[in-house]
Amino acid sequence: MSTDSAVSAETAPARRLLPLLVPSLAVGVTSALVLLGVSLLADQLQDVLWETLPDALSIGRYSSLWMIVMLTAIGLVTGLAIRAVPGRAGPDPATTGLVDAPLAPGVVPGLLVVTVLALAGGVSLGPENPITAANIALAYWAGRRFAPDTPAALWVALAAAGTIGALFGTPVAAALILSETLASRPGPGALWDRLFGPLAAGAAGALTMTLLAHPSFDLSMPDYTHTHWGDLLSAIVIASAGAVLGLAAVYAFPYAHRTFRALRHPVLALTLGGLLLGLLGALGGHLTLFKGLEEVKELTADPDGWSAGRFGLMAVVKTAALLIAATCGFRGGRIFPAVFSGVALGLCAHALVDGVPIAVAVTCGVLGVLLAITRQGWLSLFTAAVLASDAALLPLLCVASLPAWLLVTGRPQMQLHEDGTPLR
Repeated sequence: MSTDSAVSAETAPARRLLPLLVPSLAVGVTSALVLLGVSLLADQLQDVLWETLPDALSIGRYSSLWMIVMLTAIGLVTGLAIRAVPGRAGPDPATTGLVDAPLAPGVVPGLLVVTVLALAGGVSLGPENPITAANIALAYWAGRRFAPDTPAALWVALAAAGTIGALFGTPVAAALILSETLASRPGPGALWDRLFGPLAAGAAGALTMTLLAHPSFDLSMPDYTHTHWGDLLSAIVIASAGAVLGLAAVYAFPYAHRTFRALRHPVLALTLGGLLLGLLGALGGHLTLFKGLEEVKELTADPDGWSAGRFGLMAVVKTAALLIAATCGFRGGRIFPAVFSGVALGLCAHALVDGVPIAVAVTCGVLGVLLAITRQGWLSLFTAAVLASDAALLPLLCVASLPAWLLVTGRPQMQLHEDGTPLR
């Protein structure tokens, strides 16, 4: 091979990748702005629903009565909104995952409206699934309009990466999650060639969110300084217990979905779902409401403020709330509520055996629950590790993930086919 041909072969990938940079950055910034806009709107509405309104009515903000009334009302309003725009609020959320095929752009407004209602109303779902779906729809529409020769899969990957980067405040999460998908797909170039655009989009989304909103996942737990043999056993047991808790919800998922679908009307299904969520909130306390990100910080800020039984109850209640919310028709994601369940389970283990370090218990609890709920190994490891921001935990988490993964692999997923049968 001549020198000229060798240089051409080496530089061709760079010439192919460089034009991706500008659209990748644009998609990443836009994805973060959509997430930020929805989050801010939901926060404002949440203040009205859970502070201004109960104060005006002289009702306790998080009294059992108000939680039941508010969540039932949110279910009713969400059902009416979905009925008013049939087909315009997205497909059945029980059949969707984190990254799916593009929706029609006309679906986006209705999908975002019902997402805001769920986030503000205290429903145990996060913003990740609907926001990612909305951003994929917008990026795909714009990409096909302005660059029709570009592969559709590129716009899906860019929007997903930009949204995930914004959600977690780092492009690493997007790269890890997409690497699981891209590694199994044939395509030209090395894996990092295929990750070039998504990594740029993820970085743009993460930086936009960091500069504008300063998100943080660090739970400020005590530092984990030394690894002991007992910690290894604790990590394995707690992660496995988390996987079992998550699998319980996974196996119940098609049955709960079938029950709500039997009502044959979204208004009835969502109103009943909201009522059940309100009752669960009254049982588990107000910390088991909402997506759970801010609530887990309250849990870990005072780990001695509740008993082991109370932590265990909150873990079970939050998992049941996630199950109901995801099957009755509310739009939202499952990652953040699963994190709450894992944190509560870990704190329960620490309260039972105080020799188990809090950081080990919490991160391994999250790892196990997420492995069962998401079936994403990299996502589960990354999320568990970022909660403690302690590299010393990584070896323990990697070891703990092995038995937990053996428990969940090959099992049904927390996602259904159109006919109601679970994915595997």
